[in-house]
Amino acid sequence: MPRPIPQDLSFACEKRPATGTLGMVVTNHPLASAAGAEMLAAGGNAIDAAVAALFALSVVEPMMVGIVGGGMAHLRLADGRHLVIDGMACAPATAGADAFRPVSDVPPDYMETEGRENAVGAKSVAVPGTLAGWCDAAQRFGRLPLADLIEPAIRLARRGFAVTPYLSSCISECAADLLVDGEIARRFLPGGRPLQAGDRLVAADYAHTLEVIAKEGAAALYGGSLGRTIVDHLARRGGWVSMEDLAGYRLVDREPVRGRYRGHEVIGPPPPSAGGVHVLQMLSILEGFDLRAMGFGSADSMHLLAEALKIAFADRAAATADPAFVDVPVERLLSAEYAAQRRAQIDPLRARAWSAGVASSESANTTHVSVADRDGNVVASTQTINSLFGARIMIPGTGIVPNNYMYLFDPHPGKALSIAPGKRVTTSMAPTIVLRNGRPRYVLGLPGGLRIFGSVMQAVVNLLEHGMTIQQAVEAPRLWTQGQEVEVEDGLPGAALEALRARGHALAVVPHVGGGMNGISFEDDGSMTGAACWRADGTAVGLGGGLARESTRFWPDAPGANADAPD
Repeated sequence: MPRPIPQDLSFACEKRPATGTLGMVVTNHPLASAAGAEMLAAGGNAIDAAVAALFALSVVEPMMVGIVGGGMAHLRLADGRHLVIDGMACAPATAGADAFRPVSDVPPDYMETEGRENAVGAKSVAVPGTLAGWCDAAQRFGRLPLADLIEPAIRLARRGFAVTPYLSSCISECAADLLVDGEIARRFLPGGRPLQAGDRLVAADYAHTLEVIAKEGAAALYGGSLGRTIVDHLARRGGWVSMEDLAGYRLVDREPVRGRYRGHEVIGPPPPSAGGVHVLQMLSILEGFDLRAMGFGSADSMHLLAEALKIAFADRAAATADPAFVDVPVERLLSAEYAAQRRAQIDPLRARAWSAGVASSESANTTHVSVADRDGNVVASTQTINSLFGARIMIPGTGIVPNNYMYLFDPHPGKALSIAPGKRVTTSMAPTIVLRNGRPRYVLGLPGGLRIFGSVMQAVVNLLEHGMTIQQAVEAPRLWTQGQEVEVEDGLPGAALEALRARGHALAVVPHVGGGMNGISFEDDGSMTGAACWRADGTAVGLGGGLARESTRFWPDAPGANADAPD
């Protein structure tokens, strides 16, 4: 039976959820959610809606996502199959482990240092996978023509849209770098002044780029004229991406990783994503404690969350990378025996240090969409160009802001994350789907770089331990640590925080941990509830306000429908 909704939470939600019976789209911008809903209303399915929303986000969230980026899409198809489409960026063929020299001049804390070749400019651009992933998903699993899916984005780019406070603040944050490149500066800092909230942003050149893609598909980039324009511009500035790299790029279909928690099956992306593995690892450790009895925001529960996070980051640094280059011990990390071993090492009254390797530089600037349709298709997709505005340049005449994914590699040779030709970057993306009795119960995801999978883990705990609604779970105050100080958001009880300090945790109060989470819960009556949190411009749009007569068809019987014990 569903657990009761707690009434004594120390926080209040800032947004309201949406409900629907015919479909749900939740993204980090209302115009993107509207684009996805438009596809559902036109007869498309969840895959169509997700792809349309992502194309729209490349217009209205240009600092977060674009067609020259990377990402992962977790699909739950109507027949019960799960598939992760890996469209992560990879290193160009001519970029080796010693690509960024002199290595001796790269400080050990290179990942916190701005302004180098692997962070900004043409050499920071890796071979992109986003456009290939979006077009492939639409072709294989969608119902509508690609041109239909791109049309809302073309309309937004050509007609323009109102700049949000969020976009304006991101432009201001990066202004010094953006001003170096005249093309991107003209777009986002006209006259040298960052666009302000309410200003209208038009991108006619990007509208034309999207029109080319609508006609030619992904081939326009992966071997076509659009790819040649990008390669030539990057080459003039010392970049490595070649036409051979683009033509040779391949998506990878991956089997997701699976685990169980409190009678539910939790399913997420496998390596090179660290997200799915370490969400499941932490949940397996935590299942040995009675978090529900401890209560949300208690010193006991937060202490255990922090220790589980530290364990996960110690293992992530040591073991998680592109499985084509590194042997990732997934089975060991997810085993009950290993969870019991790690759990036994936790001191319930004192913080402790856990062995860890070099920390990652992964950017917190990502976007996520959660989509479901009436037939049982579900999409959780996390996409990015890595840092805010990626490489912080724009390809002239195209409106394209390319990624700076080379920043995620370790410039020191001989490391798990060292550069190698064709190697995929490692990510913390965690587009997650939770099943109950073989059927989707929740879909979750968020941007936030290293803070993604810890935030997803806490949302799952909020739902399955503390009985929160989906709106409460995505908005609840979070904490995060990778082994040093524990970041905590406002809203966690002060007395509990003081008790954490007494246990040896160094605390830092921060405005937010991770980015704007969104998600969907699937209710027993056949309806859906969509929710987005206060940390971004997220909006949920549902189709079908009341229960349709045919709502009993919403979830067709799935294979293994009785595989999960009810909670």
